[in-house]
Amino acid sequence: MDWRKGGSSSNVEVDSGGGGGPRFGGGGRMGLGGLIVLALLGWIFFKNPLALLDQSGGLPGAPTQNSAPAQVDPEQQAFVSAILHSTEQSWGEIFQAHGATYVEPKLHLFSGGVNTACGGATTAVGPFYCPGDQKVYLDLAFFQQLQDELHSSGDFARAYVIAHEVGHHVQKLTGVFDKVDEARRRGTPMDGADGLSVRQELQADCYAGVWANHSQQSLQWLQPGDIEEALNAASHIGDDALQQQAQGRVRPDTFTHGTSAQRVKWFKAGFGSGDIAQCNTFAGEP
Repeated sequence: MDWRKGGSSSNVEVDSGGGGGPRFGGGGRMGLGGLIVLALLGWIFFKNPLALLDQSGGLPGAPTQNSAPAQVDPEQQAFVSAILHSTEQSWGEIFQAHGATYVEPKLHLFSGGVNTACGGATTAVGPFYCPGDQKVYLDLAFFQQLQDELHSSGDFARAYVIAHEVGHHVQKLTGVFDKVDEARRRGTPMDGADGLSVRQELQADCYAGVWANHSQQSLQWLQPGDIEEALNAASHIGDDALQQQAQGRVRPDTFTHGTSAQRVKWFKAGFGSGDIAQCNTFAGEP
């Protein structure tokens, strides 16, 4: 992937340190073991653990910690900036074609821990999007973990991760977050193979594919094997693959992001069409 064709975004922030670590409140009864499991689940599923805590009642008395200044390799920061810039261009054009204005998100680089409008998070949760402040949060150490733990390497695999989180920002702008929250309050199941969480995550995968399509048309920056990198990453982070690896069995009732096949399917749907209308994961089978 010739990512240097992607220009540079002015919306990348680097954490200067000093922010507190996780500060979870609420009336739940989760202990330290639950916190560790929660952090691992967040890291595996690219999900802010606060979204999980919101469904489980919160965690009282969790310790706080200070974040460190982000340790950012200039090459890595340039890569992130180029990918973000490309998403800004692609989604700006798509929104304009639909008579709307795309509000660009910030991408916040941090090390160790970070405070957000959604609460505190640590490196362990991996990249996530906070709709409260409309920012994508990323510790660049995750890219090494992506390679070592999830066996997904290459620039385009990393770009897919960023594009997926930006896909959640698109959902925020188009009202999907609000609709999902309303349905959750009405009692619609979030988790499970047919749950709203799975459908929302698969749509973000589809949006990542839409971005890949538009960015390729604009920049011609993909090289042989790049799409396979993204598909490989998608296949390794399916709920079924991760559960089989971690537990030796698959529990569809606990799915939050969809199977490997579903994640690949919806990324390909977005990439093949370049059309957001093809990303309605909330209709029919996910």
